[in-house]
Amino acid sequence: MIAIVLALAFLGEIIENWIGFRYAKRYGGSSRSGWGALIGGLIGAVIGVPVAVIGSVIGALLGSFVGAALFEYTYSRHVGIASRAGWGAVVGRAAAAAAKIAIGMVIAVVGVFAALG
Repeated sequence: MIAIVLALAFLGEIIENWIGFRYAKRYGGSSRSGWGALIGGLIGAVIGVPVAVIGSVIGALLGSFVGAALFEYTYSRHVGIASRAGWGAVVGRAAAAAAKIAIGMVIAVVGVFAALG
């Protein structure tokens, strides 16, 4: 059971980072904006931790936007493209959070079955 839970948690982390990266590119950004979304999201989440309950979530969303937009702007030098890539990173981070919550619910169900069995 522990191996299953750890595998699901690891899968959740991979999915979260991959979706944010892909959405930044889908909204017109380069691979560079995907990396910016990933790095900015991680830094924003760490900075947001001191704010109770939702600070890390808000920090990750803002960090994803800023990271993707900044990295894309240094590449393309177009504000419109950079802001679209940033918005894509935010949408991707929100979709990734939903996917991670779903995986968390699966982990909870596995835990309940482990406790009852």
